[in-house]
Amino acid sequence: MTTETPSDDPYLAAFRGSFTSALRWPRLDALWQVLRERADQGWYLYALGEPPPVAPRGAEQIRHFIDEIDLLLKREHDEDFCGIVYADSLSEPRFVKIYDPNNLGVVCGFSDNPPLPGWTLSLLAPVDLPKATAPTRGRRRWWQRLFTPH
Repeated sequence: MTTETPSDDPYLAAFRGSFTSALRWPRLDALWQVLRERADQGWYLYALGEPPPVAPRGAEQIRHFIDEIDLLLKREHDEDFCGIVYADSLSEPRFVKIYDPNNLGVVCGFSDNPPLPGWTLSLLAPVDLPKATAPTRGRRRWWQRLFTPH
């Protein structure tokens, strides 16, 4: 029996889809407002590093999270722009990626291995992203052989 996430999983497909950055703080404020207004739509709040949630959060929990994450981002991302929150649509979001200001790596631009977000908000049930996006077994075997004495 396999516990691997199928590559056609709807959450994983959406995660790998097209996203737009809330580049400036006013755009992020507008996105937060849209999410607050739609907080009762059945959002899954996933903090990577924790087990994926099995049920959506209630509207008040979503609004509370938005308030708290907004404070954290504005306190810890000391820039005149945001650029660390991405949505599949800024006006009608169904999936939002929020990057941790303390673990940015190459968030914007192109990277073969971009960092995972710190949190996601989605209308789809999440999968274990670190596990689903881990290097292939062949790559892990290569890594393990690299430093094994011959």
